[in-house]
Amino acid sequence: MSFESGAATTLLLLRHGETALTPQRRFSGSGGDPALSDAGRRQAEAAARSLAAREPVHAVVSSPLRRCLETAEVLARRLDLRVLVEPRLREADFGNWEGLTFAEVRADHPDELAAWLRSPTAVPGRTGETLAAVAERVRTARDTLLARYPGQTVLVVSHVAPLRTLIRLALGAPPASLFRMELAAASLSAVAYYGNGNASVQLLNDTSHLR
Repeated sequence: MSFESGAATTLLLLRHGETALTPQRRFSGSGGDPALSDAGRRQAEAAARSLAAREPVHAVVSSPLRRCLETAEVLARRLDLRVLVEPRLREADFGNWEGLTFAEVRADHPDELAAWLRSPTAVPGRTGETLAAVAERVRTARDTLLARYPGQTVLVVSHVAPLRTLIRLALGAPPASLFRMELAAASLSAVAYYGNGNASVQLLNDTSHLR
C-alpha cells in the first residue's frame, strides 16, 4: 500500500459505549445487536465533549451495528457532522459463542477456543468468522478511508476486533497480539498514516474522558 505525500491522515479509533453485555465480558459480535445501556450513552456523551474540544474531526465513520451507530450519532451531533456507515467495520461473528462469557466458552468448547487463540484461520463457534477474514475486510476499509480523506482526521466508531486489528496492522504485529490489547468501552486510540507508507500508533485505550 502506498500513500500520497503530505500531511498525515489520522484515524481516531473509538470503541462503542457499553451495552448490557459489556460489563459481563460476553462475546458480542455481529450475530447480535444490543443497544447502548444508560452507562454506554453517558460514555458516548463524555467522548463527544472531549473530542469536540480537541483537534478538528473531518468525518465520522461507523460500523452498521446499533451500539456503534448510537455512539456515533451522539458524537456526530456534537461535531456537526453526519455518520457514514462502513459495513466492513462490523464486529466479528462469533457463531454459537455469541452471548457467552470467555469462561463459559472455555468450559463448553475448550478445543475450539484453544484453536481460535492459536490460529487466525480457526472458525469460532463453528459458524463464526475467522480473524483472518476480519483482518482482510478491515484492511480494505482502512485503505478506502485513507484514500478518501488524505491529510484529514477521521473518527472511526467500531468494535474490539476491528479496532485491535487496525492497531495490529499499524504495528506490523502478529495476529496473536490481538489478545494482548485492552480496549475498554468508549476508549479512544489513534493511528497516524504518513505519506511514505509508515503508520504510527499515537494513542491506545485512552479513557481519561470518562473520569
